Amino acid sequence: MTAIDLSATIGNETFQHPLINAAGVWDETATEMNAVLESAAGGLTTKSATLAPRAGNPQPRYFDTDLGSINSMGLPNQGLAYYLDFIANTDTDKPIDLSVTGTKMADQIDALKQIQASDFAGLCELNLSCPNVVGKPQIGYDLEATKEILDRVFAFYTKPLGVKLPPYLDLQQYDAMAEILNQYPLTYINAINSVGNGLVVDPEAERVVIKPKGGFGGIGGKYIKPVALANVRAFRQRLRPEIKIIGTGGVTTGTDVFELILCGADIVELGTVVMQEGLDAFARINQELTDLMAAKGYQKLADFRSHLQEYDA
Repeated sequence: MTAIDLSATIGNETFQHPLINAAGVWDETATEMNAVLESAAGGLTTKSATLAPRAGNPQPRYFDTDLGSINSMGLPNQGLAYYLDFIANTDTDKPIDLSVTGTKMADQIDALKQIQASDFAGLCELNLSCPNVVGKPQIGYDLEATKEILDRVFAFYTKPLGVKLPPYLDLQQYDAMAEILNQYPLTYINAINSVGNGLVVDPEAERVVIKPKGGFGGIGGKYIKPVALANVRAFRQRLRPEIKIIGTGGVTTGTDVFELILCGADIVELGTVVMQEGLDAFARINQELTDLMAAKGYQKLADFRSHLQEYDA
């Protein structure tokens, strides 16, 4: 039997396996990032880097639930220079996706100018969707602000660039955002970030479970898989085919990965499941995807990618 090919290409990078970590998961320090690269992950996403290091929100800021998690991390990271240095001094065949963000647009522009001037030529992800910075809205929900930042970025940025988007819940939101995104030479989008701002209550203590923002935070895990599937499907139907899609949200099994790719994802990111299970989740889910593809007679991801059928009975 022919070996099953799990590889996928985004921009100038080929992932031998379609699973990588979501930004913010096992990726703040060099030790954590090296552990991801040494695991069965197909590549690495760095922590979303700001220009200067950030401590993030006060603890506790992450909490596991039966169906997923809630977090309000607040972008703790070592600063952009740290991640550029890590990449420059890391010998790996796996792709590294450099995630960047900022608490204001000017900082995001400055970060991308530094990357443009650097030797780094791999994938870069502009995070337009962090729901956990106190007092700061998500750019991805503001159509005018999204267009403004992309206009400014693509006036100078020539390397492969993707954007991480918040979850959209209305068909008209997909239409409006896709119309904007299709105007730019984006390499990919990442759909979705966590669903903010949710609330988890401890009924015994009669209080919230995380400290920042009065307990409000981004929801991840099984709760959000239907939202992730919808966003991947809706954007695949609306975006130019040259714009690839990273599917993120609610993955705990190989079947979940299969569903996201069936909806149009090129690769898939793991978040809450890695926080809860550790890096062994990559090998387990890779194997489950391989077994499912073998049972269905698929040899490569392209055999079923974007082939979701509508209900016509």
